[in-house]
Amino acid sequence: MRVYDIIYKKRNREPLSKQELEFIVYKYNNGDIPDYQMSAFLMAVCFAGMTDGEIFDFTSAMANSGDILDLSRFDAPSADKHSTGGVGDGTSLIIAPVVASAGIYVPMMVGRGLGHTGGTLDKLESIPGFRTSADKDEFLGFLKYAGAALTGQTNEIAPVDKKMYALRDATATVESIPLICSSIMSKKIAEGAGTLVLDVKAGGGAFMKNQKDAAELAEKMISAGKSFKRNVSALITDMDTPLGNCAGNSLEIAQAAEILKGNLKNDLSKLSIELSAMMIFNSKSASSFEQAKDIAEKQISSGKALEKFRQIIKVQGGNPEVLDNPEKILPKAKNSVKIKSQKTGYVSFMKTRDIGIAAMMTGAGREKKEDKIDFGAGAVFHKKTGDYVKEGEVLSELFYNNAPLIAEASRIMLEAYIISEEKAERPELIKEILNR
Repeated sequence: MRVYDIIYKKRNREPLSKQELEFIVYKYNNGDIPDYQMSAFLMAVCFAGMTDGEIFDFTSAMANSGDILDLSRFDAPSADKHSTGGVGDGTSLIIAPVVASAGIYVPMMVGRGLGHTGGTLDKLESIPGFRTSADKDEFLGFLKYAGAALTGQTNEIAPVDKKMYALRDATATVESIPLICSSIMSKKIAEGAGTLVLDVKAGGGAFMKNQKDAAELAEKMISAGKSFKRNVSALITDMDTPLGNCAGNSLEIAQAAEILKGNLKNDLSKLSIELSAMMIFNSKSASSFEQAKDIAEKQISSGKALEKFRQIIKVQGGNPEVLDNPEKILPKAKNSVKIKSQKTGYVSFMKTRDIGIAAMMTGAGREKKEDKIDFGAGAVFHKKTGDYVKEGEVLSELFYNNAPLIAEASRIMLEAYIISEEKAERPELIKEILNR
């Protein structure tokens, strides 16, 4: 068997066998296939696609490139959530402690931000001392102690995906439904959770720009999960408007703490409750979705979710005082610039991808994987879609320490707000629910 022949077949839109897909995955993982040939294969998949059978076999090979965790040792159900990414999406920071405090184990392998999207790993690393790297045994230890573990991908869990994603990012092959599906599902299958809830974003700040493409991706992931006997549901959610009140690492940690204290209710808290409830209900820890939602809300109002987050932070080496005094513990930016409206009217639309890029340019994100994050930098949204604004009123505020492109970031942020005379409704947060 030759990799050349596999690339040739896929380029010509011929389906690949299980053996061919296993060959290319395992050989690449072992270093026997060079990046240039794998790049050619990935581009061929982008253009030719994959059948459902191919997606299953490809996902299975990727999952089996490392260990698959067995969580049967734990005496409670397990569930995880995956978001396809966006701007201000800090749901994992809220969901993990909410669901874990309800007695469900949450093994959550999270990623870094790149480009206009934020990453949960970067947000957690803004907490002094918080460890986001762990081997398999440490990961299971975190899970046993706190009921939840939030770490980056290990070298033992779906290791080929880590190599392949870095290559996809460098070769413009990220936005392919078969490749997105196999990347996400291989990690989720390998981490062992029995229930998986998918938050598939649709809109200008998401990889899937419309609801139709988002639903297609969700259906493919649900189908793959069912093939592995996992209970998978999906929500198609809006990313034409940033989530929450801010985008930036320490800013989003502070916001999550306020939500878990019950002091802040916004679209981020609303979506987090919906996703948590889906995880609780699908784990058979509630007799109805409404009961599951009630459980999720009570974990916050009782203080149990906040204490669970404290446990998670402590066991992973972070300073739990961050929940009590975030302004003293978290990194802060020394400088800020206010973005003011140039006319009176209503915010009718937000160019969410551009807003994410502006936040990245403050130092809160990275354009290249090797870029260093400024944990204190980011953006705060004072106005969002549907809000009334007067000329000279602050739309948003950019926070930074050393940002050579702050003037450009300010221009992008200002132009990302579309102000109209007629009031616009904020987009519906949850557009569709699949396989509840």
